[in-house]
Amino acid sequence: MEYRASMEALSPSTTNVRLSAVRKLVVEARRSGYIGLEEAARLAEVPNIRQKGTRLGNWLTREQAKELLAVPDRSTLKGRRDYVILALLVGCALRRQELASLVVETIQLREGRWVLVDLEGKGRRVRTVAVPVWVKQGINSWLSAAGIEDGRLLRSISKGGKIGDTLSDWAVWSVVERSAKEIGIERFGPTTCAGPARSSAGRRAASSNRSSFCWGIRRSRRRSATLDPSRRSRSRSTTTWGCDGR
Repeated sequence: MEYRASMEALSPSTTNVRLSAVRKLVVEARRSGYIGLEEAARLAEVPNIRQKGTRLGNWLTREQAKELLAVPDRSTLKGRRDYVILALLVGCALRRQELASLVVETIQLREGRWVLVDLEGKGRRVRTVAVPVWVKQGINSWLSAAGIEDGRLLRSISKGGKIGDTLSDWAVWSVVERSAKEIGIERFGPTTCAGPARSSAGRRAASSNRSSFCWGIRRSRRRSATLDPSRRSRSRSTTTWGCDGR
């Protein structure tokens, strides 16, 4: 309890993560015989801190999302790549790590629609994400200009125009942060980048002409539509979100 009290300045989620690590340490110590069963049970009984309320996160209006997509200069190779980064975040609600590790083979045509097949995300959860038409058009433009046929979709570009083999998730974040500042959005955090996809939470937010661009917060309520037939009618809305891709 004293250890928990020493973390009063931290958020409940951070405190609970650290307490979870301590509990695992206690379990291992008991298994190794360093502490007794009774002492281990007493240490493991320290409760988590309850988090009250729900974080709202940051939000983009539709107009702001369109302004964000208009920032990259798509007449250049780097501009086409940066547009694909923003388009996938806005249209598909991917995390930056998912985006950085995305490979061309993941993009497939299924039942007349382009999707990201078997995308492995946080917690090793596997899902299939619908790709809007305007996003696929941007991807095609980038692949054609860069001469990429397989492997990583997004790659680094040197000042001399040489294309690398990979792109880090922090490079993705840098592109988003720089583009956001171009349209006057200054307050950005690593977990609140961009991605107003037409998923369940996005549709609820759209009723007030807003779309969430939280990246990593309450993801379970903002999953992109899958190929599940029961959700097919809803998933088609992702292809007509409002960005023409030009």
